[in-house]
Amino acid sequence: MREPQWRREGTEPDYRFSLANERTFLAWIRTALGLLAGGILLEQFSTRLGPHTVIVALAIALSFLAALLCAMAYVRWRANEIAMRYSRRLPGTLAIPALAASLCCIGAVITFLLFYR
Repeated sequence: MREPQWRREGTEPDYRFSLANERTFLAWIRTALGLLAGGILLEQFSTRLGPHTVIVALAIALSFLAALLCAMAYVRWRANEIAMRYSRRLPGTLAIPALAASLCCIGAVITFLLFYR
């Protein structure tokens, strides 16, 4: 596989920092897998919650959020690697507040469905 241009620029960071960045990336991917599994489980096994269209919409939202989180994880990993190569501050991300707000809304809807079924 061809090495991207940004990996040939700047100074190679200490391998420990690159490995820590990779572990963070993998943690984001695990979170995305958990969201995807939650969406599938919600749609497949929610027999007492309804209406079914709301359940399907929540499952789609969880699946979309998982896909978005995977993309954001890669963008964040790459940005961190570039910042380390140029000895810059690590960039911030909108992924954390977006994930928290999305899961808060989805959790509120599921809670509402559980109380008013």
